[in-house]
Amino acid sequence: MAKVVWAPGISTVSGALSKINKKKPHAADMQMLLATHRKAATTSTDCNRLYLRGIQSVTRSTPYSQEEIAAQTLFSNISKAVALRRKNVEQMVSDQQAFQAQKDEPGGYKTIKQYLWHVVADSLNG
Repeated sequence: MAKVVWAPGISTVSGALSKINKKKPHAADMQMLLATHRKAATTSTDCNRLYLRGIQSVTRSTPYSQEEIAAQTLFSNISKAVALRRKNVEQMVSDQQAFQAQKDEPGGYKTIKQYLWHVVADSLNG
């Protein structure tokens, strides 16, 4: 097995270093380079790994269920509504005041984007 040694100053790398562009006509020929860093359960220092994955390991093998489609649609609707609300100048001041009022409360949302996501999600869910 090969050993991964990073350049000096880089202790760990984790995640996709290159991805497969599924929209390209030659996506089946592309490979994703995936790096992982895991704390070894033993005293071994070999905790960095590199993997090459093809499109088959990235592509979903089962169709989406109705629950997944509903969740994706809800997420999309909330995302679009939050984007519109953040651009609405008339609501901006009231949103900022409401956010500031709840920010330091127990269970308060720490970012305005997080706060708006919950406000919009509550309004869409009824």
